[in-house]
Amino acid sequence: MTGNPTEPSVPTIPRPSVLSLAIKEKAALYAAYMPFLANGGMFVPTAKPYQIGDEIYLILALMDDPNKYPIAGKVAWITPAGANNNKAQGIGVHFPADDTGQRAKLRVEEILGAALRSSRATHTL
Repeated sequence: MTGNPTEPSVPTIPRPSVLSLAIKEKAALYAAYMPFLANGGMFVPTAKPYQIGDEIYLILALMDDPNKYPIAGKVAWITPAGANNNKAQGIGVHFPADDTGQRAKLRVEEILGAALRSSRATHTL
């Protein structure tokens, strides 16, 4: 049967973008982590345009940790090109409330430890 013009078209659901972020040192992790988000989150430098709420599939590698953290999150922050204070262009990916998001949040906070209470500037705030 060939395509019938009276059949309703099925909308295509865009697939989430896949980004990877490899954090090599504690200072970089501190600068990228977003503890003010309910489930934690990570700033990912990118020049690609995104909207708040876009779904992102983030593959996170943390320093010497042999595990990779696959995170199906959503864009919760956007720093545009040319932002004040020479902030890096990119997006903040909010971790999901599921096990993968919680595992990533706990691991990041375990690595950062007392540095979480620091007042040093980050990529976002």
